[in-house]
Amino acid sequence: MEQKRLFIAIAASLVILLGFEFLVAPHLPHPKAPPPVASTTTPNGEMSASGKPMGNMAMASASSAASGPSPTVTIKAPSLDGSISLRGALLDNLVLTDYHETVDPKSPLVQMLSPQSAAQPYYVQYGWAAASGATIGGQPVRLPDSNTLWSASETTLSPAMPLTLSWDNGQGLTFVITYAVDDHYMFSVDQQVKNASSQSVALFPWSRIRREYMPPTSGFYLLHEGPIGVFNGTLHELGYKAIQKDGAEHDGVGYTETSDGGWLGFTDKYWATMLIPGQHDDMTGAVRAITANGTDGFQADFTSSQAQTIAPGGSASTASHVFSGAKVVRLLDHYEAEYHIPSFDKAVDFGIFYFLTKPIFFALDYLYRLLGNFGLAILAFTFLVKLLFFPLANKSYKSMSKMKLLAPKIKELRERYKDDTAKLQSETMALYRSEKANPASGCLPMVIQIPVFFCLYKVIFVTIEMRHAPFFGWIHDLSATDPTNIFTLFGLIPWDPMAIAPFLHLGAWPLIMGCTMYLQQKMNPPPPDPAQARLFQLMPIIFTFMLARFPAGLVIYWSWNNLLSVSQQWYIMRRTRLEKPRMIRTERKNAQG
Repeated sequence: MEQKRLFIAIAASLVILLGFEFLVAPHLPHPKAPPPVASTTTPNGEMSASGKPMGNMAMASASSAASGPSPTVTIKAPSLDGSISLRGALLDNLVLTDYHETVDPKSPLVQMLSPQSAAQPYYVQYGWAAASGATIGGQPVRLPDSNTLWSASETTLSPAMPLTLSWDNGQGLTFVITYAVDDHYMFSVDQQVKNASSQSVALFPWSRIRREYMPPTSGFYLLHEGPIGVFNGTLHELGYKAIQKDGAEHDGVGYTETSDGGWLGFTDKYWATMLIPGQHDDMTGAVRAITANGTDGFQADFTSSQAQTIAPGGSASTASHVFSGAKVVRLLDHYEAEYHIPSFDKAVDFGIFYFLTKPIFFALDYLYRLLGNFGLAILAFTFLVKLLFFPLANKSYKSMSKMKLLAPKIKELRERYKDDTAKLQSETMALYRSEKANPASGCLPMVIQIPVFFCLYKVIFVTIEMRHAPFFGWIHDLSATDPTNIFTLFGLIPWDPMAIAPFLHLGAWPLIMGCTMYLQQKMNPPPPDPAQARLFQLMPIIFTFMLARFPAGLVIYWSWNNLLSVSQQWYIMRRTRLEKPRMIRTERKNAQG
């Protein structure tokens, strides 16, 4: 019975450890476009029968840019280059100057936002909606839309020079948008309306992010890519497919909620663009499935739940922020504290073990700052984890050493009582008790590593700090798989074995990991059952092929961890072998005395 429990424990450890690998699905198919829905919006943001602004952000009938190039204002910041289009006041061109598309420093810089004329339009816009039937001087209130040409106060927006855009509607209303940018990826946006007419006007300020294409995703279930936001203190991660499905049933609206503050936007693996209203403003957020120029797309937007009434001679304003850039963990934490943004750091998908994953990230980041290399940081972190669990592992390895020494006696009992299972179990348990050995304790070193292994996988896979982080030799990106392959004789044979099967990618570090695991296995007592022993011997091979497609940083961690375990286990087993004869001599002496 104990042997079966041991086998079950080992199998369970393997399932838990590798289970999430099977969750790594192939790329998800693009969802089908929802059936076309008639637009219920108008450029001037009319009110619905319920009294709320309709189409406040989804100015679909005015979203196509006017012909001809649009004048722009340049954005120049330490971490950003780009421009703002004066036609529509669109923040629609943003490049991250610190990040390249590939490891090659000559590769293009990462493009965050793109104008409507690009193949994949992705931009931010601010505006106002008015109540149904609102007029000035008997005429409908004219509001700025995507074709409005704004006047600019400056030719360049920089951290030292804010930008003010203004537009006079010819009815006594002047609309003003003031942009400011910091040294990183945060824009401050102030929307203002000045009323020089003789009538009061009630307006709803709004903001939106439009992504007028189906964004590509990695296709991993362990990583959220898509609409994301915090409403009323709760994180919501929404899927593109779900938004399209629900939007087809609700006039394009896939999700909506009213919240006091919060944030909303789109997240990719390493990048995000997010709207952040004033944290004391009552806002209604929504994520919509849209169709722009015949292409499926998405929109995330906020609208003020209460209209701002601007009296004659008065003005009204609202302040907000928009983030568009790299999801640097410490930077997100800084913004969360500075602007009181709830759970802003959760834009990084640390997962359900957030309470463990984020501390592991900070530990690695601290070690990186000390050692200057994330690979060395992983090695140092592994050593510290082994040190932390040393007492538990020490006890486990002692028990395993006893089990190995007891192997001949157990074999003798199996032969003696091969026809009497009950007696065999009884005698085996008596032997375990007399020698103070626990056959299941050998699983503990693996089991206690599972949470650390999983969280380290998340850290390496999702944090931008690990992106393109080099180690030594041929590892130029710890977040990517080992680029070498034994099936090409490490580059000597010019062919791609993965074209035949994905598992035919077996790099040098996975091979090293497999060897260390085999070495560790040889030091453990084999299961008494021959069938179990054969299965146990296959584990290093299974692990080698499974981990071959994992990030190189994770494989390096596992290899180093195995070597540390082998060293610790060798020392403990050596001490156990030396202590065993002394124990026998002592027992004999006591018996004779």
